[in-house]
Amino acid sequence: MKLDAALLDILACPACKASLRADDAASELVCTGCGLAYPVRDDIPVLLVDGARTPS
Repeated sequence: MKLDAALLDILACPACKASLRADDAASELVCTGCGLAYPVRDDIPVLLVDGARTPS
């Protein structure tokens, strides 16, 4: 997964508005606030709350 650092700086969790961190191993963006994990498909973040994985 390759996301530009500048893009990651402006993205925010749609649920709580906290910043996101990249989890390259899982191809996800993980919220630093609520912990929701958003998938990245074909290098495109899918920031839909309904499609996010909840923290385990």
